[in-house]
Amino acid sequence: MFHTSYIEINKTALQNNLSFLKRITGPGTRFCSVVKGNAYGHGIEHFLPLAEECGVDFFGVHSADEALRADMVKDKKSHLMIMGMIDDNELGWAVEKDISFYVFDFGRLEAAVDAAKNQKKKAQIHLELETGMNRVGFAWEDRNVLVEKIKENRDFLEVMGISTHYAGAESIANYLRIQNQIANYNRYQWFLRKNGVKATLNHTACSAPLISYPHTKMDMVRVGIAQYGYWPSKETHMQYLTSSQSKTMTDCPLRQIIHWKTKIMSLKQVKTGEFIGYGTAFQATDETTIATIPVGYSHGFNRSLSNLGKVLIHGRRVPVIGMVNMNMIIADVSHCPGVQRGDEVVLIGNQEGNRITVSSFSDLTRNVNYETLVRLPRDIPRFIIEDNDSPDP
Repeated sequence: MFHTSYIEINKTALQNNLSFLKRITGPGTRFCSVVKGNAYGHGIEHFLPLAEECGVDFFGVHSADEALRADMVKDKKSHLMIMGMIDDNELGWAVEKDISFYVFDFGRLEAAVDAAKNQKKKAQIHLELETGMNRVGFAWEDRNVLVEKIKENRDFLEVMGISTHYAGAESIANYLRIQNQIANYNRYQWFLRKNGVKATLNHTACSAPLISYPHTKMDMVRVGIAQYGYWPSKETHMQYLTSSQSKTMTDCPLRQIIHWKTKIMSLKQVKTGEFIGYGTAFQATDETTIATIPVGYSHGFNRSLSNLGKVLIHGRRVPVIGMVNMNMIIADVSHCPGVQRGDEVVLIGNQEGNRITVSSFSDLTRNVNYETLVRLPRDIPRFIIEDNDSPDP
């Protein structure tokens, strides 16, 4: 049985993005592909093996359940890192599987030691430091106890990484806060190193600081949104364009790798003056040809796109009219000659030289790209394609 829509993942576009990102990352810095949030909506099971084909061997997930999904499809040589939630009783599994994980409080540190003792092998951990995000992490005031605990349990802990996360590096409004975080991290990391706690990988940069604060690259970068073809923000894009890294002001090296498509379910003529769909959200001012499309807010097409959204049919941008339903939207195809039931509808992507990007899709709903992408349900089928015509973000 077929789903009402499907997603294409463009390998050519991913190769392009990874080549660009690795070029600005540099040869001395390890590349971690962040696949949390179901690989930002692209599908862990589809994206991770594809990224491996493109030369990636280190992946970051948020939680143990994502790590399990990733572990089932990854190559044995690839490494997994859990950056968020894992229950104490799941740590033994992570240790057994050589999956590293963040440790940001003493409770998890003690649980990691216990898991390592039970498994009779070292737990691979990343110490997350509180530098000003005020979310999770060891505070500066914890430093002496932290050093003591790490030294006491050297036989059970491998400090693979020392990390932090920046609080909004994609916005210039947070510039001072980010600079303070960088200074706090450097001070904390230096103190740990001076007192014998050294890591293989010092890592703080995700997509935005990689571009806007290149000195944060360190030993590893954790790249999420940019590898999928999106700038973390318009400010980040502009900062790249005006930097020495950009060849020209029109240089746009990222390409979105996702295309979301469906087809027309039904066509209907509506008379002038009739209301279309639920309530009185849209009234036909002329004889109108409508196409019913089997995608709605249950599939990730935001209800806020009612009377605002656009889709591509026959290469034309046609308006979504009336209310977005749970399972359907209606498009005005009065100006699409030759339109037929079963014709392709592009919700995100390109068609006959025209395109709808995730950015434009998100701007209409006041959502960020991240939110639009991760809301795409897991049960929408995903397919890998290769071509050289990939839409800009």
